[in-house]
Amino acid sequence: MSQKIALVTGANKGIGLETVRQLAQRDFHVILSARDQAKGQQAITDLKSEGINAEFLLLDMASSDSIQSAATSLAEKFSHLDVLINNAGINLDTTEDAIENIPVQRYRDTFETNFFGLIELTQALIPLLKKAPAARIVNLSSILSSLTYHAQPGSPTYDFKWAAYDASKTALNAYTVHLAYALRDTKIKVNSAHPGWVKTDMGGESALMEITDGAKTSVQLATLPNDGPTAGLFHMGQPLPW
Repeated sequence: MSQKIALVTGANKGIGLETVRQLAQRDFHVILSARDQAKGQQAITDLKSEGINAEFLLLDMASSDSIQSAATSLAEKFSHLDVLINNAGINLDTTEDAIENIPVQRYRDTFETNFFGLIELTQALIPLLKKAPAARIVNLSSILSSLTYHAQPGSPTYDFKWAAYDASKTALNAYTVHLAYALRDTKIKVNSAHPGWVKTDMGGESALMEITDGAKTSVQLATLPNDGPTAGLFHMGQPLPW
């Protein structure tokens, strides 16, 4: 296959779906994954009605069996993988939660998808990524992952806190840095992306950015040149503090 191959997780709607659209428009062969078969297939149908081709892969980031099955399927079908965009994520918090009352199970459920599942999938796909000429791994994080901003009065996020979600994304940033270090002698680049406050189911209608713009950071990091950065947290090409 002469096209570059990209996998986008959690991509049946929102930022993930738009990321698939924008990569396909850049002549990538894109694999759209989702945990719901019907919703994933519908997304593929909707894209085809726009003249955009992508293929569907069933993938539940909270299921080890699903992750391993998806990785096996990809390895059987493709000789390499150029881009992995770990877009899938959940948020079970509300801004009204008092941190001392948040059930521990909520942290576990959040981390299962946002952190542990992401790591398991990435580990399973690293052999395919290493076979690409210069692969890119993009981990969807958030400005809410920034410890610097959360501890700094007057920062963009100081008064807005989702404890379980934020912690899962902070942990994800740490994984980004460690993975980038481990792959420093390869041509693989690993970065975290803050998409912005986007009008999605999670972001709400009051968000400042449209979905079209919310996908741009992921696409930028997926298409970095060989002299591009690694081990960073970025929004629209600009670094954000850890």
